[in-house]
Amino acid sequence: MIRRLLLIGVGLAACGVAPPARAERLVVSLSTHRVLINSSFTGAEPVLFGTVERDGASVPHRGGYDVIVTVTGPRQNVVAREKQRVLGVWVNAQSRTFFDAPTYEVVLSNRPLSAITAPEALRRLQIGLAQTPLAAAAGDDPTTDAFRAALLRLNREHGLYREEGNAVTFLTPNLFRTSIELPANAAIGNYEIDVKLFADGTLLARQTSAIEIVKVGFEQFVANAAREHGLAYGLATAVLALLTGWAGSIVFRRD
Repeated sequence: MIRRLLLIGVGLAACGVAPPARAERLVVSLSTHRVLINSSFTGAEPVLFGTVERDGASVPHRGGYDVIVTVTGPRQNVVAREKQRVLGVWVNAQSRTFFDAPTYEVVLSNRPLSAITAPEALRRLQIGLAQTPLAAAAGDDPTTDAFRAALLRLNREHGLYREEGNAVTFLTPNLFRTSIELPANAAIGNYEIDVKLFADGTLLARQTSAIEIVKVGFEQFVANAAREHGLAYGLATAVLALLTGWAGSIVFRRD
C-alpha cells in the first residue's frame, strides 16, 4: 500500500501536478452589511473583524501577520477643472474627465504600506491611494498629471479618500479589527471591501465583503418618486414652488 502511494506521488510529480498546498485562511465579518441614511444621518463606523486560521502545515512567520483593508465606494465619472483668474474673475480653464473613479477609497492597515511589502507588489496589486486606477481620456497620463493630484487632494479634504497605517489592530496574533468610517457625505450604493493578509512581504490570503448604504424614510420616498415618476415629480415640485411663493407674498405683503 505504501509503495503504491509512493508510485502515485512520483507519477504526479513526473506529470508536473503537485498536491494542493495548504496555507492560512482568512475569515472576516462585519458588524453590519447595511447602513441606513435618513435626514439626521451624521456618519457611521461599521467594524470589521478578521481571523487567520492556520493548519498543521503552516509554518510560523518571523515578523507575524500584516493586514491591508481597502474599501471602495460606488464609481462614477468625475470632471476635474482648473480655475484661472481672467480680468479679475475666476473662470474654468482646462478640465480632465476621470472615468469610473471611486467616490470613496480608504486603505487601512496595521503598519505603513511601505513596511508591509515592496513597492513593486503595491503597484502590481494596486494597493494604496497612489496606485488607485483613475482612467482618463486617451492620450492623458492618469498617474502623474496635476488633475489626478487635485482630485485626490479634494477627496482627502472631504474625508472620502484616506490612507491610515495604524487603523488595523491585532487583538491576538491571529485576530484583528478595524473601523470603517463612513462620513455623512458618503455616496449611496455598494462599497466593496478587500482584505489582504501578508507575512514577510508576501501575500498569503485574500477575502472580500461588502457594505450597502441606502436611504430610508421620507428621503427614500422622494428619491424613488424622482427616479420612477419623473414627470409627476417635476410637476409637483413646480406647483409646490408656486404655492410657496404665493404664500410668501401673502405673509410679507405690505398694505
